[in-house]
Amino acid sequence: MRPPSWWSNATTAGRFRFPIAWLWDVIALAAIAFAAWKIFVAPRAFAAADRAQSVPHATFERLDGGELRVADQRGRMMYLDFYASWCTPCKIELPLVEKWAARHPAALVVPIDVAEPRAVAADFARRYRLTNVAVDPRGDARGIFSIAGFPTVVVVDPAGRIRATWEGLNPAIGLALSNAQARLASQR
Repeated sequence: MRPPSWWSNATTAGRFRFPIAWLWDVIALAAIAFAAWKIFVAPRAFAAADRAQSVPHATFERLDGGELRVADQRGRMMYLDFYASWCTPCKIELPLVEKWAARHPAALVVPIDVAEPRAVAADFARRYRLTNVAVDPRGDARGIFSIAGFPTVVVVDPAGRIRATWEGLNPAIGLALSNAQARLASQR
């Protein structure tokens, strides 16, 4: 039995040489595994109710007037979607979140523009047809909610506990939000 043709190219004087093409295969598999984890596994992982932190007593201005007092929103699921107008992944994810919010009125979905002037936030919200937008012009949310990048969705259960924080673009964000709604909305 003859060895496969690739084997003779991969060996020199009886020693095995690692073909560079295999390295690209390993990198591709790692990228696929990360994408699968990001879309299907991470959004299903929630902090246990007894280990979850209470939502901070943060207050944000709303674009339509008034204030959003985060800690006062107990009794229903709340999704805080932190973003910035310059963030390209946010421009992809925010319309998906808005579409989900329109189909799930029992949930409170609040896009929060971080560290930008109110006028910039208002223009962005108008261009992307965002509703229920709050603004954080000083960027306090970064420290209060430990926001490392955009977009970041913070999932708060009806008891006012932070159950998950999802950072980065998730093309299947609607699925993640629906899963959180189904698993956590009834917990008090």
